[in-house]
Amino acid sequence: MLEYFSIKREIFGLDISDLSLKIIHLKKNKKELELACFGETKIEPGIIKNGEIKDTNKLARIIETGIRQVKGEKINTKYVITSLPEEKAYLQVIQMPKVPEENLRSAVIYEAENYIPTPLDQVYLDFQIVPSLTDNLDHYDILIAALPKLTVDPYVSALKLAGLEPVALEIESLAIARAIIENQKTESPILLIDFGATKTSFIIFSGHALRFTSSISVSSTHFTEIIAKALNITMNKAEALKIKHGLTEKTNTDNKGKTKDKEQRKVFEALIPALVDLTQQIRKHLEYYRTHASHEHLNPENKEVSKILLCGGGSNLKGLDELLSMELKLPVEIGNPWINISEKKQIQFEKEKSLAYTTALGLSLRAIKENNKI
Repeated sequence: MLEYFSIKREIFGLDISDLSLKIIHLKKNKKELELACFGETKIEPGIIKNGEIKDTNKLARIIETGIRQVKGEKINTKYVITSLPEEKAYLQVIQMPKVPEENLRSAVIYEAENYIPTPLDQVYLDFQIVPSLTDNLDHYDILIAALPKLTVDPYVSALKLAGLEPVALEIESLAIARAIIENQKTESPILLIDFGATKTSFIIFSGHALRFTSSISVSSTHFTEIIAKALNITMNKAEALKIKHGLTEKTNTDNKGKTKDKEQRKVFEALIPALVDLTQQIRKHLEYYRTHASHEHLNPENKEVSKILLCGGGSNLKGLDELLSMELKLPVEIGNPWINISEKKQIQFEKEKSLAYTTALGLSLRAIKENNKI
């Protein structure tokens, strides 16, 4: 969202969430993109809460540590593209008459006042023209994105305290879509579900752009807390059981069809209320989009969401994709955050962790794009 002018430079992606930061640095080798380095560093609870930075100095020190501890090539650049919290963002696709390019920004700002509930002098506003799937329309689709300055400014301060220079700051959902939507185009709407440690984000992508985003508090950590409370065990033990059993059904069942593994059954039964809540939330968001999506830039025959792609570290939960597909009667797949990147890598990446790096990969893809502009 915030652009800074600079000379030709290398840029890495830095995904900052409430409980961790993740780094991805991609490099272009001839025509292919390769992974130069990656890393993850935990953030102590309370430093960031619900996307709001509470201690800028501590975050800056954690960023410095994370940069030093990356696996692969050392990071020798200060230029970075960083994520901004989804729950604090406002995104909307609006329609604008075709005006001369030099007048477009002022026209968008004027129109945005009708959509953004916060006074425009209190937010950072950015926009992009969404390419149409059809021709000869008399107006633009414009994706507008806004975040409160009170949220954004501490991120900039933390980066600069860590010795970094932000080239751009980007809302998480934009980076996620860039990573797992092949070639940034779909013929029908797709729901992306980012199942993270502290929240779950719903992102609907159709045509060439995001159409809808929302976040809820159901999360991977929430699932662990439920197991810990139900079984009266520590969070570490609950996390281990969640990873071990997931939501899969074993073939070893009794004559009533219940698994004989009591531990597995207790884990699954403990999670049932949260899973019901999650599926209800997904249905609600699908219905909202279905009843509000109508525009000639999109294919009128493909208004319904055709499938769901899962990403984020929580989507590694065994059986989650199968359970959601069964409940929602939709194809549910684990997203591939490498789909727009060569999987030929110079260093060994822990592939099972790729989904947790979806946002960071999308940010690093943006970094490559920014360099190509110069």
